[in-house]
Amino acid sequence: MVIEFAAQGDLDLWMRLVYSVRDSFPGLETKEALAEHRKTVLEFMARKEAICAKCEGRIVGALLFSAEQSMLCFLAVDAAYRRQHIAQKMTARMLSVLDPEKDVVVTTYPAGVPEGAAARSFYQHLGFAEGRQSEAFGSPVQEFVLSRTGTKIPGETEPRE
Repeated sequence: MVIEFAAQGDLDLWMRLVYSVRDSFPGLETKEALAEHRKTVLEFMARKEAICAKCEGRIVGALLFSAEQSMLCFLAVDAAYRRQHIAQKMTARMLSVLDPEKDVVVTTYPAGVPEGAAARSFYQHLGFAEGRQSEAFGSPVQEFVLSRTGTKIPGETEPRE
């Protein structure tokens, strides 16, 4: 398993993973939405804000982030590769390049939505705290915030001071 920044040459394998998990994400329901996501992924790749997990010639994990906004924008792991700490390793890689003085924000489904239970549990395990609720892609979402002061994320070598 290799965790690395994704490049344009990874796009087709990346989108194969996205296609397989699209039902778990609002905003990826149509062919047009997937085409728009593909363009977005290319933009993130060009900015070095796309991290992937590669195994046996496949992309089995994908993470998009915004360094400017200190935001985790998209995180997915192939169902066959879950429970192997891939998401945790990709998140640790992302945190290593983000400003350590800024809190990190991510949104996921709010409590009570079955599709969001695993993500909510994952983010809470990493130390993210529940934040405000809003809407994205026509779906209710809840913000989770990771305070970077004095925290150590599983997979990081040193706590934040």
